[in-house]
Amino acid sequence: MPVGAEPMATIPVDSGRIAYRRLGSGRPLLVLNGLAATSADWDPLFIDRLASTNDLVLLDNRGIGASTDDGAPFDIGKLAEDVVRVIETLDLGAPSVLGWSMGGFIAQTLALDHPNCIHKLILLSTDPGGADAELASPAVRAQLTDMSGTPHEQARRLLFLLFPKDVAELIYREFGDIVAAARAQLAPELVYRQSVAMDVWHRDGVGDRLRELRAPTLVAAGTEDIVIPASNSLALVNAIPGAWLARFSGGGHAFMAQYPRRLADLINEFLAL
Repeated sequence: MPVGAEPMATIPVDSGRIAYRRLGSGRPLLVLNGLAATSADWDPLFIDRLASTNDLVLLDNRGIGASTDDGAPFDIGKLAEDVVRVIETLDLGAPSVLGWSMGGFIAQTLALDHPNCIHKLILLSTDPGGADAELASPAVRAQLTDMSGTPHEQARRLLFLLFPKDVAELIYREFGDIVAAARAQLAPELVYRQSVAMDVWHRDGVGDRLRELRAPTLVAAGTEDIVIPASNSLALVNAIPGAWLARFSGGGHAFMAQYPRRLADLINEFLAL
Protein backbone atom coordinates (compact mmCIF):
# COMPACT_ATOMS: atom_id res chain seq x y z
CA MET A 1 0.00 0.00 0.00
CA PRO A 2 1.60 3.33 -1.02
CA VAL A 3 2.26 6.02 1.57
CA GLY A 4 -0.89 8.08 2.04
CA ALA A 5 -3.25 5.19 1.20
CA GLU A 6 -3.46 3.91 4.77
CA PRO A 7 -6.50 5.01 6.76
CA MET A 8 -5.87 7.93 9.12
CA ALA A 9 -7.02 8.42 12.68
CA THR A 10 -6.68 11.40 15.01
CA ILE A 11 -5.72 11.90 18.66
CA PRO A 12 -6.84 14.93 20.70
CA VAL A 13 -4.05 17.20 21.93
CA ASP A 14 -4.03 20.66 23.46
CA SER A 15 -6.07 22.90 21.12
CA GLY A 16 -6.14 20.43 18.24
CA ARG A 17 -5.94 16.89 16.93
CA ILE A 18 -2.91 14.97 15.61
CA ALA A 19 -3.54 12.72 12.62
CA TYR A 20 -1.50 9.57 12.12
CA ARG A 21 -1.14 6.55 9.87
CA ARG A 22 -0.02 3.15 11.08
CA LEU A 23 1.48 0.38 8.96
CA GLY A 24 3.90 -2.52 9.19
CA SER A 25 4.67 -4.81 12.09
CA GLY A 26 7.37 -5.09 14.72
CA ARG A 27 8.59 -2.72 17.42
CA PRO A 28 7.01 0.78 17.23
CA LEU A 29 8.85 3.44 15.23
CA LEU A 30 7.42 6.97 15.27
CA VAL A 31 8.24 8.97 12.12
CA LEU A 32 8.30 12.79 12.22
CA ASN A 33 8.47 14.87 9.06
CA GLY A 34 9.94 18.30 8.41
CA LEU A 35 8.89 21.82 7.43
CA ALA A 36 5.69 21.98 5.36
CA ALA A 37 5.64 18.17 4.98
CA THR A 38 3.05 15.57 5.96
CA SER A 39 3.02 11.84 6.58
CA ALA A 40 2.04 11.32 2.94
CA ASP A 41 5.19 13.00 1.61
CA TRP A 42 7.74 10.30 2.49
CA ASP A 43 9.38 8.28 -0.27
CA PRO A 44 7.18 5.15 -0.58
CA LEU A 45 10.07 2.71 -1.03
CA PHE A 46 11.82 4.09 2.06
CA ILE A 47 8.66 3.75 4.15
CA ASP A 48 7.75 0.29 2.83
CA ARG A 49 11.21 -0.99 3.67
CA LEU A 50 10.98 0.39 7.21
CA ALA A 51 7.51 -1.10 7.59
CA SER A 52 8.84 -4.56 6.72
CA THR A 53 10.37 -4.84 10.21
CA ASN A 54 8.74 -2.02 12.23
CA ASP A 55 5.30 -0.92 13.39
CA LEU A 56 5.39 2.55 11.83
CA VAL A 57 3.38 5.46 13.20
CA LEU A 58 3.57 8.39 10.75
CA LEU A 59 2.42 11.74 12.15
CA ASP A 60 1.17 14.99 10.66
CA ASN A 61 2.43 17.82 12.87
CA ARG A 62 -0.24 20.10 14.31
CA GLY A 63 -1.98 22.33 11.80
CA ILE A 64 -0.79 20.52 8.67
CA GLY A 65 -2.17 17.67 6.58
CA ALA A 66 -5.03 15.99 8.40
CA SER A 67 -3.98 17.44 11.77
CA THR A 68 -5.67 20.52 13.22
CA ASP A 69 -4.96 23.23 15.78
CA ASP A 70 -6.25 26.64 16.87
CA GLY A 71 -3.91 28.72 14.71
CA ALA A 72 -1.85 29.96 17.65
CA PRO A 73 1.95 30.20 17.56
CA PHE A 74 3.85 27.12 18.74
CA ASP A 75 7.43 26.10 19.37
CA ILE A 76 9.34 22.84 18.95
CA GLY A 77 8.58 21.95 22.57
CA LYS A 78 4.86 22.13 21.83
CA LEU A 79 5.27 19.76 18.88
CA ALA A 80 7.23 17.36 21.11
CA GLU A 81 4.43 17.43 23.69
CA ASP A 82 2.01 16.44 20.91
CA VAL A 83 4.19 13.40 20.21
CA VAL A 84 4.14 12.44 23.91
CA ARG A 85 0.34 12.52 23.78
CA VAL A 86 0.35 10.21 20.75
CA ILE A 87 2.73 7.76 22.47
CA GLU A 88 0.55 7.67 25.60
CA THR A 89 -2.76 7.39 23.74
CA LEU A 90 -1.57 4.56 21.49
CA ASP A 91 0.14 2.85 24.45
CA LEU A 92 3.40 2.56 22.49
CA GLY A 93 5.57 2.25 25.59
CA ALA A 94 9.01 3.54 24.59
CA PRO A 95 9.07 3.57 20.79
CA SER A 96 12.06 4.46 18.65
CA VAL A 97 11.69 7.87 17.00
CA LEU A 98 12.88 8.97 13.56
CA GLY A 99 12.96 12.68 12.80
CA TRP A 100 13.91 14.36 9.52
CA SER A 101 14.92 18.05 9.39
CA MET A 102 12.43 19.90 11.66
CA GLY A 103 11.23 16.47 12.74
CA GLY A 104 14.76 15.94 14.07
CA PHE A 105 14.37 19.06 16.23
CA ILE A 106 11.19 17.55 17.68
CA ALA A 107 12.85 14.16 18.20
CA GLN A 108 15.82 15.67 20.08
CA THR A 109 13.51 17.70 22.32
CA LEU A 110 11.38 14.64 23.02
CA ALA A 111 14.40 12.50 23.88
CA LEU A 112 15.79 15.12 26.28
CA ASP A 113 12.55 16.18 27.97
CA HIS A 114 10.97 12.71 28.09
CA PRO A 115 13.84 10.20 28.11
CA ASN A 116 11.62 7.34 29.28
CA CYS A 117 9.51 7.76 26.12
CA ILE A 118 12.36 6.85 23.76
CA HIS A 119 13.95 3.51 22.88
CA LYS A 120 16.27 4.61 20.06
CA LEU A 121 16.70 7.83 18.11
CA ILE A 122 17.29 8.34 14.37
CA LEU A 123 18.18 11.88 13.27
CA LEU A 124 18.18 12.61 9.53
CA SER A 125 19.33 15.89 7.91
CA THR A 126 18.98 17.85 11.13
CA ASP A 127 20.93 20.07 13.52
CA PRO A 128 21.28 20.78 17.27
CA GLY A 129 20.02 24.35 17.04
CA GLY A 130 21.44 27.36 18.83
CA ALA A 131 25.07 28.40 18.51
CA ASP A 132 26.10 24.82 17.68
CA ALA A 133 24.19 24.77 14.38
CA GLU A 134 25.58 25.82 11.01
CA LEU A 135 22.77 27.53 9.14
CA ALA A 136 21.96 27.50 5.44
CA SER A 137 22.68 30.65 3.46
CA PRO A 138 20.11 33.47 3.77
CA ALA A 139 19.07 32.84 0.16
CA VAL A 140 18.32 29.17 0.83
CA ARG A 141 16.43 29.98 4.04
CA ALA A 142 14.32 32.52 2.18
CA GLN A 143 13.51 30.09 -0.62
CA LEU A 144 12.56 27.37 1.85
CA THR A 145 9.52 29.31 3.07
CA ASP A 146 8.76 31.15 -0.19
CA MET A 147 5.10 30.47 -1.03
CA SER A 148 4.99 32.79 -4.03
CA GLY A 149 4.24 31.68 -7.58
CA THR A 150 2.17 28.81 -8.91
CA PRO A 151 2.19 25.39 -7.20
CA HIS A 152 4.45 24.08 -9.99
CA GLU A 153 6.86 26.98 -9.53
CA GLN A 154 6.90 26.29 -5.80
CA ALA A 155 7.46 22.57 -6.42
CA ARG A 156 10.41 23.19 -8.73
CA ARG A 157 11.97 25.66 -6.30
CA LEU A 158 11.55 23.20 -3.42
CA LEU A 159 13.00 20.22 -5.27
CA PHE A 160 16.11 22.18 -6.22
CA LEU A 161 16.63 22.90 -2.52
CA LEU A 162 16.10 19.30 -1.45
CA PHE A 163 18.30 17.60 -4.07
CA PRO A 164 21.45 18.23 -6.12
CA LYS A 165 20.64 19.91 -9.44
CA ASP A 166 20.75 16.84 -11.72
CA VAL A 167 18.66 14.75 -9.32
CA ALA A 168 16.18 17.58 -8.78
CA GLU A 169 15.57 17.89 -12.52
CA LEU A 170 14.82 14.17 -12.84
CA ILE A 171 12.49 14.17 -9.84
CA TYR A 172 10.67 17.26 -11.06
CA ARG A 173 10.02 15.63 -14.44
CA GLU A 174 8.64 12.49 -12.82
CA PHE A 175 6.93 13.80 -9.69
CA GLY A 176 6.49 17.53 -10.28
CA ASP A 177 2.71 17.26 -10.59
CA ILE A 178 2.46 15.36 -7.29
CA VAL A 179 4.66 17.83 -5.43
CA ALA A 180 2.74 20.75 -6.95
CA ALA A 181 -0.57 19.25 -5.81
CA ALA A 182 0.81 18.97 -2.28
CA ARG A 183 2.02 22.58 -2.36
CA ALA A 184 -1.43 23.72 -3.46
CA GLN A 185 -2.85 22.29 -0.22
CA LEU A 186 -0.43 24.18 2.03
CA ALA A 187 -1.61 27.12 4.11
CA PRO A 188 0.98 29.93 4.06
CA GLU A 189 0.15 30.84 7.66
CA LEU A 190 1.04 27.31 8.82
CA VAL A 191 4.37 27.43 6.98
CA TYR A 192 5.00 30.79 8.64
CA ARG A 193 4.25 29.38 12.11
CA GLN A 194 6.55 26.42 11.50
CA SER A 195 9.32 28.72 10.25
CA VAL A 196 8.99 30.88 13.38
CA ALA A 197 9.33 27.75 15.55
CA MET A 198 12.47 26.83 13.58
CA ASP A 199 13.88 30.34 14.04
CA VAL A 200 13.45 30.00 17.81
CA TRP A 201 15.16 26.59 17.65
CA HIS A 202 18.11 28.11 15.84
CA ARG A 203 18.30 30.80 18.50
CA ASP A 204 18.09 28.43 21.47
CA GLY A 205 18.39 24.76 20.43
CA VAL A 206 19.53 21.89 22.65
CA GLY A 207 23.22 21.65 21.77
CA ASP A 208 24.33 22.24 25.35
CA ARG A 209 22.10 19.39 26.57
CA LEU A 210 22.92 16.69 24.05
CA ARG A 211 25.52 15.05 26.29
CA GLU A 212 22.58 14.11 28.55
CA LEU A 213 21.10 11.88 25.81
CA ARG A 214 21.15 8.21 26.75
CA ALA A 215 19.06 6.77 23.92
CA PRO A 216 21.18 4.98 21.30
CA THR A 217 21.31 7.41 18.38
CA LEU A 218 21.92 7.15 14.64
CA VAL A 219 22.72 10.40 12.80
CA ALA A 220 22.62 10.40 8.99
CA ALA A 221 22.95 13.15 6.39
CA GLY A 222 23.68 13.78 2.73
CA THR A 223 27.02 15.38 1.94
CA GLU A 224 25.44 17.87 -0.50
CA ASP A 225 22.71 19.15 1.82
CA ILE A 226 22.32 22.92 1.40
CA VAL A 227 19.28 23.26 3.70
CA ILE A 228 20.93 21.86 6.85
CA PRO A 229 24.66 21.58 6.04
CA ALA A 230 26.20 18.16 6.68
CA SER A 231 28.62 19.66 9.21
CA ASN A 232 25.68 19.58 11.63
CA SER A 233 25.76 15.80 11.61
CA LEU A 234 29.31 15.94 12.99
CA ALA A 235 28.23 18.40 15.67
CA LEU A 236 25.47 16.02 16.74
CA VAL A 237 27.69 12.95 16.80
CA ASN A 238 30.40 14.76 18.73
CA ALA A 239 27.86 15.82 21.36
CA ILE A 240 25.71 12.67 21.72
CA PRO A 241 27.44 9.85 23.63
CA GLY A 242 28.04 6.79 21.45
CA ALA A 243 26.11 8.09 18.43
CA TRP A 244 26.51 6.43 15.04
CA LEU A 245 27.24 8.57 11.99
CA ALA A 246 26.36 7.81 8.36
CA ARG A 247 27.03 10.28 5.55
CA PHE A 248 25.63 9.60 2.08
CA SER A 249 27.89 10.88 -0.68
CA GLY A 250 26.05 13.13 -3.12
CA GLY A 251 22.92 13.15 -0.98
CA GLY A 252 20.81 16.28 -0.65
CA HIS A 253 18.55 17.31 2.19
CA ALA A 254 15.96 14.69 1.21
CA PHE A 255 18.60 12.00 0.68
CA MET A 256 16.19 9.27 1.83
CA ALA A 257 14.55 9.58 -1.59
CA GLN A 258 17.94 9.14 -3.30
CA TYR A 259 19.03 6.14 -1.21
CA PRO A 260 15.78 4.64 0.11
CA ARG A 261 16.98 1.02 0.30
CA ARG A 262 20.42 1.74 1.74
CA LEU A 263 19.14 4.14 4.36
CA ALA A 264 16.17 1.99 5.40
CA ASP A 265 18.39 -1.09 5.67
CA LEU A 266 20.87 0.86 7.82
CA ILE A 267 18.05 2.05 10.10
CA ASN A 268 16.61 -1.46 10.35
CA GLU A 269 20.06 -2.81 11.24
CA PHE A 270 20.52 -0.12 13.89
CA LEU A 271 17.10 -0.82 15.40
CA ALA A 272 17.70 -4.58 15.45
CA LEU A 273 20.84 -4.31 17.61
